[in-house]
Amino acid sequence: MAWFDTLGAGGPILAVLAVLSLISVALIVVKTLALWPVTGGGSARDAALAEWAEGRRDAARAGLGNAAADRVLAYAMQALSDGFRGAPLIAELTRRGNEEFAAMSRGIRVLELIAMISPLLGLLGTVTGMIQSFQELELAEGAANASVLAGGIWQALLTTAAGLLVAIPAAVAASLLAGRAERGAQAIENAVGRLMVIEEQGPR
Repeated sequence: MAWFDTLGAGGPILAVLAVLSLISVALIVVKTLALWPVTGGGSARDAALAEWAEGRRDAARAGLGNAAADRVLAYAMQALSDGFRGAPLIAELTRRGNEEFAAMSRGIRVLELIAMISPLLGLLGTVTGMIQSFQELELAEGAANASVLAGGIWQALLTTAAGLLVAIPAAVAASLLAGRAERGAQAIENAVGRLMVIEEQGPR
């Protein structure tokens, strides 16, 4: 393609950055939709725990939603109703909580990787473009047109700008999404911890 050839050494780097940008945008959209509900449902869990404290166990389980904290809490309630208690139950709840957190965190590492390597790829494109520009200047034995040399330099610098444009949104999104996943994990710990306290105290 003409534009690809015009960009010289920076063309392949820009193509890679374009692919990384598409992956980044797709991940941001998918993870935002997936993590949007993980911190919700707090009032429903409060109501379910209140029902459990009053001894209405079936009503407590029925009032839960489908967020990560709701799923782990529902399992804990069912296990307690079935007589599953003690260290084995805590270990199983920990395992389920870790699985939920791993699912919430999946894909965020890829965003962090894109944020890390995109500026490096941009810098690589700039360095290779500058090398090419100065090689052309050397071959021209100092007689090169200044406008041609300047054109080669801006083409080289374009890859650094592109790398930063890809990296900045990916870094911001990775940080925000990781924080939301952590809040989802905290919701799981809070819900299960409160259930265990209620169970120790016994029905009102």
